[in-house]
Amino acid sequence: MRRKLTSPLPQRHGLDPVRLRTPALSPEGPRWATMRDHLVERLPRVDPSRIDAMLREERIVDRRGPLAPDAPFVPEEFLWFHRDLPDEAPVPFEIGIVHRDDHLLVVDKPHFLATIPRGSHILETALVRLRRELDLPTLSPAHRLDRPTAGLLMFVVHRERRGAYQTLFRDRHVRKTYEAVARYDPALALPRTVRSRIVKDRGVIRAYEEAGPVNAITHVELLAHRDGLARYRLLPETGRTHQLRVHMNGLDVPILGDDFFPVLTEKPLDDFSRPLQLLASSLEFRDPFSGALRRFTTRLELQAWTSYEEWASARTEGRT
Repeated sequence: MRRKLTSPLPQRHGLDPVRLRTPALSPEGPRWATMRDHLVERLPRVDPSRIDAMLREERIVDRRGPLAPDAPFVPEEFLWFHRDLPDEAPVPFEIGIVHRDDHLLVVDKPHFLATIPRGSHILETALVRLRRELDLPTLSPAHRLDRPTAGLLMFVVHRERRGAYQTLFRDRHVRKTYEAVARYDPALALPRTVRSRIVKDRGVIRAYEEAGPVNAITHVELLAHRDGLARYRLLPETGRTHQLRVHMNGLDVPILGDDFFPVLTEKPLDDFSRPLQLLASSLEFRDPFSGALRRFTTRLELQAWTSYEEWASARTEGRT
């Protein structure tokens, strides 16, 4: 069994270093004279002068140590470094701990907090925050929630168990329940099952529906209604990008606070007003190690249902 390659760099701010592997030699020989030349081409979003500075500061390493600025290109070699961090607006909401044991961590993720580092969201993500705050450097997510969605998010404490729990979600062995607040339509017959084909193109923000084989299924139930609003229970049978938001919009009852549907609305990253009224409310599955049936329930509520006036006000103050 091949031994897993360990990074020579420790985590920084709860973040693992980036790992790159240089390509094999082509029959014509190396395309780059130096490792620096390869990195400049490999990382087009990083200014070459910044790569030069990182090399001078010994911030890029291989298995032997810091990479020299003039180090010759080596094929099939591993390199590690920490990316520069973007300026981020602090997300002013806490992560609630729902369950913690030696193997699993289940939390209530607030709205506006991404699950994992990506793009403009690095330190202000659930994974990085929890690694730092709970001193759990090997913590990893078993699944993901969109940044605007609040509610239950499950993490695996030790990486050797991550695959088993991720497989539960991949193979749809986890029963996931969501709640949403949207306009009440007395003409909308519920419960019902929505079936459609949802497509998400690379580089396009929103997913959309098109004709073709069904790949997205959601069961929609009405829990209660008052004052023109309704509280819905959503049970996704599949997990397409933006599935619940697309299906509710397709029923002509888009979820309150949705900046994607029916109209795409640009919102500054530091604007925490009117959060999307979508909540991951329960997770249920049979544990792959103990065989026990496990169920977790959120402690959050959707603010537009408990106090529409507060939700509709200019800024939020840590509520959902």
